[in-house]
Amino acid sequence: MNETVENANSFNERIYEIVNQIPPGRVLTYGSLALLAGRPDNARAAGKLMSQAPEGVRAHRVVNHAGRTAPGWPGQRELLEGEGVAFKPNGCVDLRKHLWRSE
Repeated sequence: MNETVENANSFNERIYEIVNQIPPGRVLTYGSLALLAGRPDNARAAGKLMSQAPEGVRAHRVVNHAGRTAPGWPGQRELLEGEGVAFKPNGCVDLRKHLWRSE
């Protein structure tokens, strides 16, 4: 396996590990997720991985920088609300209350 593929696999694994550390009732943004994974310029890649996340990865806990849920995934809001996540009147997650800050 070449180095580029190994780096990509490592990034993917790290992204999924971080997402599974987000506790119920908390969310993380794509940008923060990429930053924690060591690639601060790869927010879009983190988002792409969330759209392709394998079963068991808590991808519903990742939102965009404004707190918007993923387009085309109406169930994401339901999952978050089921965990007690509050939404503002504009439909965005209240990041002041629910943004996760890793230890």
